[in-house]
Amino acid sequence: MIRSILLFLTLFGLLLGGDIVWQKDLKSAFSLAQEQHRTLMVMVEGEHCRWCKKMHARTLNDEKIIEALTPYVCVRVDENDQKAMDMLPWIEGIPTIFFMYPDRKIIETVTGYYNREDFLSFIRDVKQKTWQHK
Repeated sequence: MIRSILLFLTLFGLLLGGDIVWQKDLKSAFSLAQEQHRTLMVMVEGEHCRWCKKMHARTLNDEKIIEALTPYVCVRVDENDQKAMDMLPWIEGIPTIFFMYPDRKIIETVTGYYNREDFLSFIRDVKQKTWQHK
């Protein structure tokens, strides 16, 4: 029942011109994902990273991307947040995006800027892998 209500509210928000619902911190995002049996999208970024800003402005603000990310628990992690970074695998640059199961097993990782079409393709690949996993 709770799952249905959350899905309804998320879809209703999209109809009103919503945005990605970002969790406040990594630990609570993992807890929420585990509680709701959902996959996570973790974006590691930096305050002064121009590619991170470009990813938000050109890719993550797109309606199709927002819709595609609706089933995921999304969280942003600052590369300087050592406590959060200790919970993640090593990164080679920013932005780095992990798609993960609630048990922290990585489904896919992507580093760098992706345009809308390429990121949608990436999300489809992740979706396919999660279906195969179940």
